[in-house]
Amino acid sequence: MANKFAVKSLDHLVLTVRSIPRTVAWYTTYLGMRHEIFTSPLNQAVQRHALIFGSQKINLHQSGKEFEPKAQEVMPGSADLCFLTDENVETVLAAFEEARIEILEGAKIVERTGAVGKIRSVYVRDPDGNLIEVSNYA
Repeated sequence: MANKFAVKSLDHLVLTVRSIPRTVAWYTTYLGMRHEIFTSPLNQAVQRHALIFGSQKINLHQSGKEFEPKAQEVMPGSADLCFLTDENVETVLAAFEEARIEILEGAKIVERTGAVGKIRSVYVRDPDGNLIEVSNYA
């Protein structure tokens, strides 16, 4: 069976987290994302939380109180995310060092392959243990 369509981009993803306030504080403080509170068209009484960056967003689900539908096996700390920045990755590395955030991969910048070419990356973990990669294209 041939494909009838093809996707063109990612609009948003969902992270299941242990603490929405702690997650919001980490991503807004260290990655410069913006916190947004919104409601679902299906249930205006329930507040939802998202982290906004560029033209994308990460919706947050509180572990044990996820919204339906959801992934089959949700678990805090199971994501591996790569974010691009316009800042020099040396600046990213220095910022994480200054904040005393543990830097993985020998606490240095490493070369990897991104979606469209070679990238230079710094790896850390968020409060839930998700692997966070902050990168520039080389």
